[in-house]
Amino acid sequence: MKKLKVLLVDDEPLLLESLEIILTISDMEVVGSAKDGNEALSVLEKVGCDIALVDINMQGMGGIELISHLKKNYPHIKILVLTTFYDDATITKAIAGGADGYLLKDSGKDAILGAILQIINGRNVIDSKVMQRLAALMSGQKSEPDILKEMTAREKEIATLLARGFSNKQISQELYISEGTVKNYISTIYDKTGIHDRAKLIVAINS
Repeated sequence: MKKLKVLLVDDEPLLLESLEIILTISDMEVVGSAKDGNEALSVLEKVGCDIALVDINMQGMGGIELISHLKKNYPHIKILVLTTFYDDATITKAIAGGADGYLLKDSGKDAILGAILQIINGRNVIDSKVMQRLAALMSGQKSEPDILKEMTAREKEIATLLARGFSNKQISQELYISEGTVKNYISTIYDKTGIHDRAKLIVAINS
C-alpha cells in the first residue's frame, strides 16, 4: 500500500521532530519540514505530498497565506491546520480559505493521526474547542445572514441549531422530530447553500 506523504510546516523544531517520529512510526512518509510558508513552497517545488500539517503563526509567511497559496497552486493537497490559536478571526480565515481540518496542538497523537486519515478520505475534521468557538460566533449573530433568507422557517431552525454545534440527535430532541427527518432537512440545507460541511456552513452563516 502506498505511504501517505506528509509535509510539516511549523516554526517549533521540537514539535517538527516529534511529529516526524509519530508519523514515521505510523507508516507515513514525511517528505519535508518547513519553518514557514515560503520554505514550504520551496519544498513543494522539489517533492509532492498528500497532506500538509500547517501552523498558523510563523515568522515569514504564516499559515493563512500559505493555505491560500496551496489551494491555488496545489489544489490536490489536503491541509490540516495544527496550531495553538483558535480565535474567531483565525478560525474563520483558515476554514474559509480552504483548510480541510483544524486541530489544536494539545489534541494528542491519536487525534492527529485520526484526523489525517479522515481528511485523506474526504472528511473535514474540526477540533471540539474550535467548533465551540464557531458556535459562539453564530450565537452572537444579530441579523439574519443572507444564506438563511431562501430557507423555510423549519430549515432556518435546523440550520441555526446545526451551526450552534447540535448533533442530529440533539436537533431531533429539540424540535421533536425524527433523526431521519433532521437528516433530510440537512441534506436540503446543504443543497440550497452548496455547502456540504458543518464547520464551513457555520462560517458562511457568520459571514
